[in-house]
Amino acid sequence: MELSVVIVNYNVKFFLEQCLASVMAACKFQPDVEIYVVDNCSTDGSLEYLMPRYPNVSWVANRENRGFGAANNQVLTLLKGKLVLFLNPDTILGENSLRDCVSFLKSNIAAGALGVRMVDGSGKYLKESKRGFPTPWVAFCKMAGFSAIFPKSGLFSRYYMGNLPENAINRVDALAGAFMVVRKEVLDKTGGFDERFFMYAEDIDLSFRIKEAGYENYYLPNVTIIHFKGESTRKNATYIKRFYGAMGQFIRKHAKSGFQRFLAFFLEAAVWIRAFFAIILQKDPISENPGKVINAEMFGDKDSIQETQNTVQGGEDSEKGLLFCQGASFSFNELIEKIQEQGYKKACFIHSSGTGSIVGSPSSEGRGASISVD
Repeated sequence: MELSVVIVNYNVKFFLEQCLASVMAACKFQPDVEIYVVDNCSTDGSLEYLMPRYPNVSWVANRENRGFGAANNQVLTLLKGKLVLFLNPDTILGENSLRDCVSFLKSNIAAGALGVRMVDGSGKYLKESKRGFPTPWVAFCKMAGFSAIFPKSGLFSRYYMGNLPENAINRVDALAGAFMVVRKEVLDKTGGFDERFFMYAEDIDLSFRIKEAGYENYYLPNVTIIHFKGESTRKNATYIKRFYGAMGQFIRKHAKSGFQRFLAFFLEAAVWIRAFFAIILQKDPISENPGKVINAEMFGDKDSIQETQNTVQGGEDSEKGLLFCQGASFSFNELIEKIQEQGYKKACFIHSSGTGSIVGSPSSEGRGASISVD
């Protein structure tokens, strides 16, 4: 078996439906692939809805939400692939994605893992596609906002490796767990995700251990995927505590000296202070939904969708949106390109041929929305 794909799902059945549709399309260009979906006790009917539609997928139903790392780890011993792709359910892949990743790893023996170029639901580049390890200095620059002020600096923007070009292949420190291809033999040496991390740092920790084992992590920009991202991220006080707290946890785990451990505890104290002010100032810019999309302008294989309300139920406001329909004559590659071309000015939504839903998100800063069109 060439490749194993592992997706952990929790209450995002329509996003997962569109993700699986894109994965199946990519499998036509990269044969010998197995797909596992681990469902973390979803309550939205994910299994009942999707299992009949994708009988070739291996489904694992958990009786509790085990978290991202634990859910991925529980199927590692079952995988037959030489390579393992850890994939988020709120992603859309192009037809070339799996093939190009497999080809790159076959021709680069030193590469233990690779990530790809990610854009959000409006086509905007996601800086976490390539990252540095959150050393005390790197974490401080990120939390203090220096990385945003000096986005191209190798000194102040190390967290997003801003000094490395977006469109060039490079060795990087850390990869994003939203799309992370790892050699199975490397996972056998390093182990899977550290289940002690609640959220946000398990992929950085695994990337660190891959490099410690003598391998390199690569960023591959000629493969672009959509990562809606807003499905699992709300930048409120809870997010601040979890995100920066995970940095402190990472530093403590890998600290080489007492001074580094002291800095980790200092960082976590600063996190609680920042979270406190976030609560006081009510800094929660994320809305639950992106608003209503009305009279959506449609692109692609319009005949692939039998009936559409052209309305995505969301907030109180309404806005013009774009609906991209993948099908026989309009590929996922073209869909991803068109979304980027529109310059993230409008909310974009996606419908894949043969599916019963539409999904979308206006940006990585917003919560996604979906509707059934069955």
